[in-house]
Amino acid sequence: MQQGEADSSGSARHYYRDAPETLIEHDLDGLTLLFHRPSGQTHIIDSPMPEILAALSCEPQELRALLGVLADRYDLAVDGDAMQELKAHLDALVSLGLARTAP
Repeated sequence: MQQGEADSSGSARHYYRDAPETLIEHDLDGLTLLFHRPSGQTHIIDSPMPEILAALSCEPQELRALLGVLADRYDLAVDGDAMQELKAHLDALVSLGLARTAP
């Protein structure tokens, strides 16, 4: 595997977010409304997306390290599917423009 290339779990991929002040967040009946200032778009997200977004740093983080942060913060058991599920949620956040992958 070459440097920067992901293994089959995608764990070598790095994710990050814009500075927290780029979002206005409001909780509404168990959902989270997010206004993304740079794009002018409003998003409605549900758990675990707000928790994942809160755990993301403005500096690129490897998928495996982010999973460790979430497991520690929320006392989660990390099973075989956890990495793929986290990757799917992060990819959804990327598609919304709320997270990014490192070049």
